[in-house]
Amino acid sequence: MERAPVPAPQPELSRPGRGTPRILMYSHDTYGLGHIRRSRAIANALVAAHGDLSVLIISGSSLAGSFNFAPGIDFVHVPGVAKSENGSYASANLRLDVAEVTAIREALIRQTAESFRPDIFIADKEPAGFRGELLPSLKLMGSMGTRRIIGIRDVLDSPDVIRAEWHDKGAIRAMTDYYDDVLVYGAEEFYRPLEGIPMPADLHSRIVYTGYLRRSVPGGAAAMRYPRATKGPFILVTTGGGADGAGLIDWVISAYEAAPDIPLPAVITFGPFLSNKQRGQFMERIERLPKVDAITFDPKIERLMSRATAVVAMGGYNTFCEILSFDKPALLVPRSRPRQEQLIRATRAEKLGLVRMLVDPVEAGEAERDPLVMAQALTALRGQPAPSQANMPGVLDGLTRIADHLGPHLGAQAQRAASLGVGG
Repeated sequence: MERAPVPAPQPELSRPGRGTPRILMYSHDTYGLGHIRRSRAIANALVAAHGDLSVLIISGSSLAGSFNFAPGIDFVHVPGVAKSENGSYASANLRLDVAEVTAIREALIRQTAESFRPDIFIADKEPAGFRGELLPSLKLMGSMGTRRIIGIRDVLDSPDVIRAEWHDKGAIRAMTDYYDDVLVYGAEEFYRPLEGIPMPADLHSRIVYTGYLRRSVPGGAAAMRYPRATKGPFILVTTGGGADGAGLIDWVISAYEAAPDIPLPAVITFGPFLSNKQRGQFMERIERLPKVDAITFDPKIERLMSRATAVVAMGGYNTFCEILSFDKPALLVPRSRPRQEQLIRATRAEKLGLVRMLVDPVEAGEAERDPLVMAQALTALRGQPAPSQANMPGVLDGLTRIADHLGPHLGAQAQRAASLGVGG
């Protein structure tokens, strides 16, 4: 469908606060917590590095307000969309079809960009946005002189899938036409997510590998009372948002049911998107196990991660960053549907000696999981080396490199404001 031309922006008016650099971030959040948590980590790091910033995050996550943001950061919520297991999308809450919801999101994003007038724009993962909703705003911000950056995680999917998917979405065209920088939030020696995707040489020259995003323990009080098991050595079992984590949780519980002599107890975080029915069924079994405890959701999961002796997870991006940051021996049990992202990451991480991987037999097409196989893997965690033993210098320098990369552009904005006599 032909898009209406974007009207030329009105001349900028001098107003108090214009001397403060402004960063607009886009986190489409159609599934889980990954995008908003990554955007939050980057926003907090930018404010810490550059001080007097205003960062506004556009998010479709219903849980964006659950996390701690540093002063100077706020977010605009757009109507949520949900992704089903077969890859289709629908409105998360509104009784509207997905096309109507996308049109509303597109208008809100454009209005935000027009009002906020950012100096830098950072999109997470989707160059054109959900169903192309970013394109009008990207054109508008280009005419404003905004520096536009697309940030992508270390692994997207298998090269064949991404090549076809990005072709259909017009992602390479969007990156070529609208973005000044392509930041890969990973290490080039770990994985090159855009390798094998045809792109112009000029676009390839804009790619910068930042390294992974280091995480730290959040300040302030804990968000909840932790189970008694956290007072001593324990295994943290986390599935991120939890929408696709029931299989791993079931396998861990069945391991303690079959082998009560597993040395370390487990604390399971269900995640906010695990269904109430599944949570109830798991709790009935956990209550009969002296070595297993559970909580529903901890927005300060880094606290638990830092306390844990070892970690069992599926291998999503944020959890992987936390495992590296807190240097925890880890067992990854990746899913391979609907994307192979976690499987690729876990396979590569095991090859480099950062973690151990256990293939879920159900993911591989078998009928059931053997509890004793998981019990053996949980027992082995106690003697497993930490990721730092793999000796990958600079692998966690992502936040510093992003802040350094943006620094000259923020400085240029401040100099322009000063030359115009705009107050801060």
